[in-house]
Amino acid sequence: MRRGKEKGQSHSTRPAAPVQPKWLQFTPEEVELLIVELAKKGYPPSMIGIILRDQYGIPLVKPILNAKICQVLKKYGIELSVPEDLYNLMRMAVNLRKHLEAHPKDYHSKRGLIEIESKIHRLVKYYKSVGKLPSDWKYDPATAEILVSQPLIRVKSEDSS
Repeated sequence: MRRGKEKGQSHSTRPAAPVQPKWLQFTPEEVELLIVELAKKGYPPSMIGIILRDQYGIPLVKPILNAKICQVLKKYGIELSVPEDLYNLMRMAVNLRKHLEAHPKDYHSKRGLIEIESKIHRLVKYYKSVGKLPSDWKYDPATAEILVSQPLIRVKSEDSS
């Protein structure tokens, strides 16, 4: 009897040990500057991690800096308007609403929209309890469309460099 996922094992694997690789050519300061530079170009944290892995050969940021990408961004005054997973779900919901305006009889997509918005409500409830969202923050399709049309990353204060 097979357990777990039954669709195969094709996926990327994380590094075996969460320690800084000996072959890494970047200092922690250089990695921080790379993260900030990519964020100022408009890349979200997940994309920054992928770019660091694929183009710079940095497997994981946390063992090098003892901080996650979002924590580094916060240190440099760069913040996300909403958490990235919530932003992606809202973007999906906005796109699905546009689709449903053109195709109102698409019942499968209506069901999908209900499920996506249910995930959004659960995530909002979690982020309110953790303190990442203000307690009066509420998901609304109209405001979600406005949030999605703006960039995810906001720079609070410019560095003097």
